[in-house]
Amino acid sequence: MNPETGKAPEAHFNAGWRKRLHAWLLSKSNAKYERAVAHQKQRLLGGLEGDVLEIGPGGGVNLLHYSAGVRWTGIEPNPFMHTYLRKKALSLGLTIDLRLGSAQSLGFPDASFDAVVSTLVMCSVADQARAFEEIKRVLRPGGKYVFIEHVAAPEGTFTRRAQRWIKPVWKIVGDGCRPDRETWRAIEAAGFQHVEIEHFRVPFPIIGPHIAGAAIKAGA
Repeated sequence: MNPETGKAPEAHFNAGWRKRLHAWLLSKSNAKYERAVAHQKQRLLGGLEGDVLEIGPGGGVNLLHYSAGVRWTGIEPNPFMHTYLRKKALSLGLTIDLRLGSAQSLGFPDASFDAVVSTLVMCSVADQARAFEEIKRVLRPGGKYVFIEHVAAPEGTFTRRAQRWIKPVWKIVGDGCRPDRETWRAIEAAGFQHVEIEHFRVPFPIIGPHIAGAAIKAGA
């Protein structure tokens, strides 16, 4: 038993292997997927200003969509992803503030950011309600949470049944990702002042159903 993690050595090894694999997979940008969501990313990310926090930025595929004046901070829970992300930022000539952490415990003072971003993140967050509380907490009054997430297919569809069937294996390979989460319901229930959500599909099996949109924190 590891006294720091409380896990057996083999469990710690397996978790590290999964995170290394996931980091490597996400570092390989999927051009087809990025083309499918490029319009939504440019629309949602391109107009952000000021202090922006991105949760789970992965290999940094979103960095090219931000305007030049943004002060970008990233919270990435997978330490093996940090090298890939720093290389991406360097290639774009960007200065970034990258930290280890999780969506459920952001570690910043209240009202620290003008915007918070998540793309393909909330599928793997253990406690979505807690994550959205943290997002609201670190947003300034009137601040914006913007998101693009793959979500559950409609009930009764073949895709929804496939999502449920494959979920146990998908969670292991995808570092906790659950393909059948109704994330839009959690956003709507989170207590934002205003929420806009668009449902759309990308041409991929299992993760085809998507949402994109923005949620505004109540002003002062």
